[in-house]
Amino acid sequence: MPLYEHVMIARQDLSNTQAEGLIEHFSTVLTDNGGKVVEHEYWGVKTMAYKINKNRKGHYAFLKTDAPSSAVQEMERLMRLHDDVMRVLTIKVEEHTDGPSVQMQKRDDRGDRPDRGDRGDRGGDRGGFGGDRRR
Repeated sequence: MPLYEHVMIARQDLSNTQAEGLIEHFSTVLTDNGGKVVEHEYWGVKTMAYKINKNRKGHYAFLKTDAPSSAVQEMERLMRLHDDVMRVLTIKVEEHTDGPSVQMQKRDDRGDRPDRGDRGDRGGDRGGFGGDRRR
C-alpha cells in the first residue's frame, strides 16, 4: 500500500485531550477503511503565520499512514467537513523516516545547519546599507 504523511491543524480553543481525540477519531476512520496508522505525533499549540478563520494559533498533529488511496480520501473528506479542523495537508512519500519528525527534535539534534564559525572575519560595517552616511 502507498505511504502518506498528514498534517492537521485544529482550532485553538480545543483542549489538548480533545485535539488528541481528533487524532484517534481520524485514525479509526482510516483503519475502518483498510489502512493503518504507522505513527502519530501531537505537536501542540503553535502560532500560525497568518490567521485562519480568525484564529492565530492551532493544534498541530502529524500522522504517518500506510493506506489505500480510497481510505485516505475518505479520511480527508471527513476532516474537511469537521468543524474543529481548519487545515489538512497530505503528501505521498516513498518511505517513512525513523524516529521523531523535525518538529519534535531538539534544535541541537537536527544538524541541518552549518556551524557559524565558517563565516570568517567580516570586518568593518555589519549592516550592508553603507557605513558612513554623512555627506
